[in-house]
Amino acid sequence: QVQTAESGGGSVQTGGSLRLSCVVSGLSGDSYCMGWFRQVPGKEREGVATIDSGGVTAYADAVKGRFTISRDNAKKTMWLEMNNLKSEDTAIYYCAAAQGIPGGYCYTRVLGPLYKQWGQGTQVTVSS
Repeated sequence: QVQTAESGGGSVQTGGSLRLSCVVSGLSGDSYCMGWFRQVPGKEREGVATIDSGGVTAYADAVKGRFTISRDNAKKTMWLEMNNLKSEDTAIYYCAAAQGIPGGYCYTRVLGPLYKQWGQGTQVTVSS
């Protein structure tokens, strides 16, 4: 089964930067969708960004221009570079991955419901 492990969270001040990492296991080959999600306690998990096997990316409006998603297929690793962090970015960040998405629609609204093996996530705290 697919498993993911997130790391790299921490506490930063407003305007600071962090780089999150995600290692995935249990998938064969390189053709899979990967994505980042975040959740604030008491609220629903929300999609942040996705990247498909060809490197095509998609971002939530709230993070466009500030976050960059990338991946290394050989290392089965994905990153989320977060710049100009705001207090509203404070959340637990999770990663997910899935193969065989119908139509190849690698978006968080598709990946999120498909992925079941959520890890512990990594906490990001942004303070002023």
